[in-house]
Amino acid sequence: MFDFRLQVFHKVAKRLNFTKAAEELFITQPAVSKHIQEIESFLKTKLFERNGSKVKLTKAGLILFSHTEKIFETYRNLEFEINSLSQNFNGKLRIGASTTIAQYLLPEILASFHKKFDQLIVSLEANNTEQIEIALQKNEIDLGIIEGKSKKAYLKYTEFVKDEIVLVSNSTNPLSKRQNITIDELKNIPLLFREQGSGTLEVIAHHLKSLNVKISDLKIEMQLGSTESIKNYILHSNTMAFISLHSIYKELKENKFTIIDVQHLSIERSFYFIQQQGQVEALPELFMKFANHYNFK
Repeated sequence: MFDFRLQVFHKVAKRLNFTKAAEELFITQPAVSKHIQEIESFLKTKLFERNGSKVKLTKAGLILFSHTEKIFETYRNLEFEINSLSQNFNGKLRIGASTTIAQYLLPEILASFHKKFDQLIVSLEANNTEQIEIALQKNEIDLGIIEGKSKKAYLKYTEFVKDEIVLVSNSTNPLSKRQNITIDELKNIPLLFREQGSGTLEVIAHHLKSLNVKISDLKIEMQLGSTESIKNYILHSNTMAFISLHSIYKELKENKFTIIDVQHLSIERSFYFIQQQGQVEALPELFMKFANHYNFK
């Protein structure tokens, strides 16, 4: 329904990476560049500044990004409201989500969901991925949203939204001036990790294994039970941590944190809705459709 070039711009603006935008849009990187050049030519201004592998929005790019967010939100609301027009919903929906999702993605979605469906009672339980899967198996929740890598045969997994786990330091850390570090350098940096059972820890371990590196090979300063604890620790030390990109937008905007690339290491993942196999219930399906139409900023 809307210009594909705007979709391309929006994806590049959110990811700040032409290659990743191309992969997610299932087109080539030259095609992405061509679409961006066509928009820049039409608007007679540059939308992105490039410095090596780093990409950031210009002032004009920020303005266009703000407007495309509003345009796409209008289309999402239109589609969702028309699809929901003939249905009445009531009852209680119990959601369980792993910690990162519960803290950084769901609050805004739940607030918007409540505005549209204020007759529904919604509860949210936050725990690590392992505990959310157990709660769903015990019928203590109706819908789970998790961040882990492994999958259980008795659960149905539906992709929700993509995420990236990045290595983060505070902006005063001497290494924050580096564009990237090697795996060998990583082994000598004091690191913070989440607790056992954390989906984030599981995903990090999986990607490190592909480079023949184990968590135990790294210099672990401490394991903490929440992303917020890790973020606050980093602000007051020269430690680093692998953290979800969704959890640090505010700190990046305020220049409190810096992302440091690790050579040959890219940790991308998806968050998943989980349901029991064979489960088809109206309220979980309603929330999943609503969340999939939500505008992640």
